Amino acid sequence: MNSLIKILARSGLLKGDLDYHLVRASMVLIFLLFGYQKWFEYEAQGLIPFISNGPLTSWMYPVLGIRGATWFLGVSEWLIAALLFWGFWNKKAGILGAVGSIGTFITTVTIIPFMPDGWAASAGGFPAMTGNVPFLMKDVVLLAVSVYLLKQDAVRVSLAAAERHERQEVGEALVRSAEQVAARG
Repeated sequence: MNSLIKILARSGLLKGDLDYHLVRASMVLIFLLFGYQKWFEYEAQGLIPFISNGPLTSWMYPVLGIRGATWFLGVSEWLIAALLFWGFWNKKAGILGAVGSIGTFITTVTIIPFMPDGWAASAGGFPAMTGNVPFLMKDVVLLAVSVYLLKQDAVRVSLAAAERHERQEVGEALVRSAEQVAARG
């Protein structure tokens, strides 16, 4: 194990923010691809059991219709992808993207208990997943990843603000010192 850790350390994989950037890039890719699917009829039909049984999504069909609900989700997912992508350079945009991502995955995770035939009765029910539930379980991890991105971006925004504040205080102290020297001289 020590040899593996040494190899990883020498490779540079453990330095810097590689993990943070890989997580962000992965989430951008996921939202781009999921958003792309929403423009096609096969996805609109495939989402019917998810949207109709979700406590936070069941309103969508009566209000927007099947295609409208799917397009709404596609636009939302592409907006989240754009904000997460922009987050590479602007952490405040990254925060907005992470909040959108958290909202997305809270919404999808809440579908799990309401999914018909989601637990195999022949295996004793919960936790024996069946049907669409295994597909939704990945969203538990994606929710955790979204919280990680939110935390990382919020910390980076806070640190940047603290550094700006510190520079401002130093600048103000220099101005006061210069004024005092000028007043004496």
